[in-house]
Amino acid sequence: MTESDIVLVENSFSTILPQRVRVARMFYDDLFQTAPHVRPYFGAANMSEQGVKLMDTLAFVVGALRDADRMLPVARELAVRHVGYGVRAADYDCVGASLIRTLAAGLGNTFTPDTRAAWIATYGLISEVMTEAAYGPGKVAQ
Repeated sequence: MTESDIVLVENSFSTILPQRVRVARMFYDDLFQTAPHVRPYFGAANMSEQGVKLMDTLAFVVGALRDADRMLPVARELAVRHVGYGVRAADYDCVGASLIRTLAAGLGNTFTPDTRAAWIATYGLISEVMTEAAYGPGKVAQ
C-alpha cells in the first residue's frame, strides 16, 4: 500500500465513523443478503454489539496501517478465532465485497475510484494475512 492509499482510507473512514451504527447495520444487512450462509456464524449474537466490534476492528486497522508490527499479529489472532466460528477462507471474499458495497453506499460520490482501490488494497492485505494465519499459505477463496 502506498502512503496515498493510506490517506484515502483514513480520510474516508473518518467520514463514515460518525455514522458507525448505521454503517455497521448496512454492512451486516448486505452480508446476510448476499452471503446468507455466513449468518449461522453469528449464532445468537447481539448484532448491535457485533456492529460495535466491527467498527472498532476497522478503526484499529485503519489506525495501524503504518504499523504492520502492531496490526498483523492482531489480525492473525482474530483469524484463528474465526475458524472456531466456522468461517472458511472463501468467506473472506464475501466479507470484502460487502465492505466495499457498504463503503460505496455510506460515502456516496466521495467514494472515488482511487478510494475504492485503496480500500480494496487494504482489505486484500488484511484478508491475505488472516487466511494464511487461519488456513495456511495459498488458502484464499477456497
